[in-house]
Amino acid sequence: MTARKDLGRGSGLATLFWVASLPTRLRAARHGVSYRYLFMHTSGADLAYLASLIEAEKLEVVIDRVFPFAEAKEAVGYLETGRAKGKVVLAMR
Repeated sequence: MTARKDLGRGSGLATLFWVASLPTRLRAARHGVSYRYLFMHTSGADLAYLASLIEAEKLEVVIDRVFPFAEAKEAVGYLETGRAKGKVVLAMR
């Protein structure tokens, strides 16, 4: 359903995402939590929604590493290794 709602696409794409996310949804259910893939659009409303989830402690942000902005190339290289276990942040220091 989220692919139809968030992307404005048909049921074929929704089914593909449902099947692809099944292992993650089952794992989440075993831990008593729900899982929903959220397609972000560049909008203040989406960012406000995410901020409200974080403030309500319904969404936990996991930061793996923080790189100074000057090390953006190294940050991308780190992401490409596949070892990041959370968000990689570029910070203006």
